[in-house]
Amino acid sequence: MSFKQVITFTEKCFLILIAGFTVVAMGQEVVAAFDARRVELKDLLLMFIYAEVLTMLGAVYAGQRILITLPLFIAMTALSRLIILQGKEANPIVLLYESGAIVLIACACWIIGRANQDE
Repeated sequence: MSFKQVITFTEKCFLILIAGFTVVAMGQEVVAAFDARRVELKDLLLMFIYAEVLTMLGAVYAGQRILITLPLFIAMTALSRLIILQGKEANPIVLLYESGAIVLIACACWIIGRANQDE
């Protein structure tokens, strides 16, 4: 077995492990929502993050490459969730920085999308 085959096998094993952990975490969130008998926006955003992670893992596993926009979407969702969790008592300048980061990431996604259309 060559070194490249060992690395590829190890990568696939870790992708399966990460997918399993993601599914377990999703299950824990669903159980917590049922126990609380309430679903909040922060819970939905967290579930979107888990779904996006699974999508990214599937793309990497099937295509042997990461689509750069998938981690960027995960980052935007995570920042949105962070803003929601901070609530009204957060420092306004921090909210501006976080929302500015979302705008920058969205612009990066737009630029990448436009570049891919030209190919």
